[in-house]
Amino acid sequence: MKRRGFVGAAAAAVGSGMLLSGCDFSLRDGVLNPCVPELPADLREHPLVQAAWRGIDASKVWDSHCHAFGDGASGSGLWFNPRLNNIWKPVGYAQKAMYVNASCVDESSGRADASFVERLLSQCRAMAPGFKAMLFGFDWARDEAGLAMPERSTFHVPDNYVAGLAQKHSAHIEWVASVHPYDPAALDRLDAAAARGARAVKWLPSAQNIDPADARCDRYFAKLAALKIPLITHAGDERAVHGFGEHLGNPLRLRRPLDAGVKVVIAHCASLGEGEDTDRAGGAKLPNFELFARLMDEPAYRSNLLGDIAAVTQGNRMNVLSKLLARPDWHGRLVNGSDYPLPGIVPLIYLKAVIEQNMLDPAALEPLRRLRETNVLLFDFVLKRSLKLNGRGFAPATFETASFFRRPA
Repeated sequence: MKRRGFVGAAAAAVGSGMLLSGCDFSLRDGVLNPCVPELPADLREHPLVQAAWRGIDASKVWDSHCHAFGDGASGSGLWFNPRLNNIWKPVGYAQKAMYVNASCVDESSGRADASFVERLLSQCRAMAPGFKAMLFGFDWARDEAGLAMPERSTFHVPDNYVAGLAQKHSAHIEWVASVHPYDPAALDRLDAAAARGARAVKWLPSAQNIDPADARCDRYFAKLAALKIPLITHAGDERAVHGFGEHLGNPLRLRRPLDAGVKVVIAHCASLGEGEDTDRAGGAKLPNFELFARLMDEPAYRSNLLGDIAAVTQGNRMNVLSKLLARPDWHGRLVNGSDYPLPGIVPLIYLKAVIEQNMLDPAALEPLRRLRETNVLLFDFVLKRSLKLNGRGFAPATFETASFFRRPA
């Protein structure tokens, strides 16, 4: 990547107090990921890494939350909004540069798409045999008639692209479709995704202009339930992708698909922001995580509601870590995802803060720092497997996610 341009844009964004639109952002571990190409033997055999895999069936470990990135120069159909290349819009410019650096993308001579995949595959191969990454498609933001709105979109990742990668690299990649429910072709697209082996469907409601509580989605939810395809949907505030209103991320708006029998995975456990308590008269504002917890504790949803723990180690989400660790009754309903490539953005996860909260052994600091420089997927996995609260960590079931995403016959 063009590091001088990146550093300049990042510095401008930091100076304006707008970096990542409000994320808790620390520069104490540095700014750039050095993208070390190979996992050193001493790290591969490090006791911390070995302990992370102990008691886990690696063939069941599917990272349930991974994003694709590229510029589409290869003809892939990948796209990002041109505003992210505008240095005079420093927040978006810095965001894009961070994604590029975190995924170790080579932007020269049309190499971005291929280099992203190469780096992802090399990291998958360095994991224990059987590990897979679930790679997300990402549909356009769409208007009320279902027409694509590129001008209001930040990224676009076609389903055909990630489905093709999963077919070509089936030992390491599974794919997740992204089908906007307002698209007039949505039901046909869901059938096509199921036929090609999609493991789930991904939404980011506030960025894509989706209201999960809208009656227009009922036929869509009925189709998902019939196809037995889970819905992975962001809830809580969204800080990385500009959108149509944070109210769309209110976890309580997911009652509609849950009541329709859809298996719903609430991404990030709704760990940011506040939402209106629509269950109560007066509609007071409560933390979105509290609303998520209410849903998780309702007996009616115990068979079809899960939360993913993607990004919960980030500085702006860390306040929920101890709460999640303290709920072993939830651990079989939590699924691990890395939010790849975000854990590779060095300032997002300040490891000493986790240590200061007594959830990580100080001896883990240096090996984890080195892992992040080499293998973001392994870094995220080992970090989360190493977390402890009063001696108790996340259960193995939180990481053995494959059984949930394999569709019943």
